[in-house]
Amino acid sequence: MAIGRILRPCHAFQSIAVRRGSRINIVPSSSSPAPSNLHSHTHHHHYPFQLYSTDPSDSNKEPPNDNVARVLFLGTPEVAATTLRALHHHSQTTPSPPYAIVAAVTQPPKRRKRRGKILPSPVGLVAEELGLPVLSPEKARDADFLDQLEREIRPDLCITAAYGQYLPKRFLALPKYGTLNIHPSLLPRWRGSSPVQRSLEAGDNPVGVSVLFTVSKMDAGPIVCQESVVIDENEQATTLLPKLFEMGTKNLLEVLPKVIDGEITMDTATVQDESRVVEAGMIDSSEGELFPAQMTAVECHNRVRGFSMWPGTYLYFRVGDKDEGKEPLVVKVIESRVLEEKAEPTNFIEIGPKKGGGLRLVCFDGSVLEMLKVQPATRSVMDAKSFVNGLQGQSVRWLDTSSEKQVEEAKLES
Repeated sequence: MAIGRILRPCHAFQSIAVRRGSRINIVPSSSSPAPSNLHSHTHHHHYPFQLYSTDPSDSNKEPPNDNVARVLFLGTPEVAATTLRALHHHSQTTPSPPYAIVAAVTQPPKRRKRRGKILPSPVGLVAEELGLPVLSPEKARDADFLDQLEREIRPDLCITAAYGQYLPKRFLALPKYGTLNIHPSLLPRWRGSSPVQRSLEAGDNPVGVSVLFTVSKMDAGPIVCQESVVIDENEQATTLLPKLFEMGTKNLLEVLPKVIDGEITMDTATVQDESRVVEAGMIDSSEGELFPAQMTAVECHNRVRGFSMWPGTYLYFRVGDKDEGKEPLVVKVIESRVLEEKAEPTNFIEIGPKKGGGLRLVCFDGSVLEMLKVQPATRSVMDAKSFVNGLQGQSVRWLDTSSEKQVEEAKLES
């Protein structure tokens, strides 16, 4: 599949044992067939180990014949778990499939909520459910992990989807067909860890997804296929990320046979244009603050959309007419939209006149951001009307903290 053809954010072992004193441990769970309902997540144990197998009998399982490629899947979050399900389902339901998933690699189990149980990642849970062996090394460069891949897993092809770790050269040299990655941006634009967030923050439309070969340099490998899509101006990262991974998974399934039969290789895929590279750097929590004194309504809105998963966006409000002795109220902006009208710049915030209207924030240039859902500190998410009702008739203003931020940044630089 050529670029542009389609146009439209982290367990196969021959011995099951615990290697004491090693950085990698192996422990079997109770043997049971995979449930017929793939959406069932019933678990009677958790895994404090970095490496585990769901079923000892899986350790010697092989693909049906030598012509079937051994695929190792790497991923961690829910979007990657959805991709794993789709790949596994395709391999189980397609007549004479060209591949079989032999194991999954994911980030180690961790505590998902404060004081909660230590649980496998979403990919770990789905892999267990599907009866797949799971590896979860602390680092993908761990020698024990790489040794295990070479001796026991022997992948012909690796597929990554939001795995969340750098893959060393020794890993990339293992699969004869290479390593394919689903990346949710139209590469080479937005290489890096936050492509969906940065593309929405920048106001990109269309957006898209790429399937590419993985090389040592992050997201710089040759592209196998891309798909772009025009999105709604209010689409948020929370909903866009799974859509892009769904598109990427579909495209991956289309090109897999061509990769395995040698029609598509690192040499025949499309090399990225380095002159068009834009980096999608990691997001810092401090980037969540909105500055209406410097940002337009569109810029504020795009940041709300882009940072909806993390870290979120917020403003400082002053409630009431008196400033003395009152701490500013931190208010998260959960959902917003940009109004077509212009208004005289002001820092007073009022609710719109129409039913269901939001809190109207006028930026320095007169553009208007309407905040439909907000979350005051220590409170639940609420609509604009509920927020205004809680004010009990008091006025509310947004505070310009941009100068204070500039002073802090200057101190850090000095």
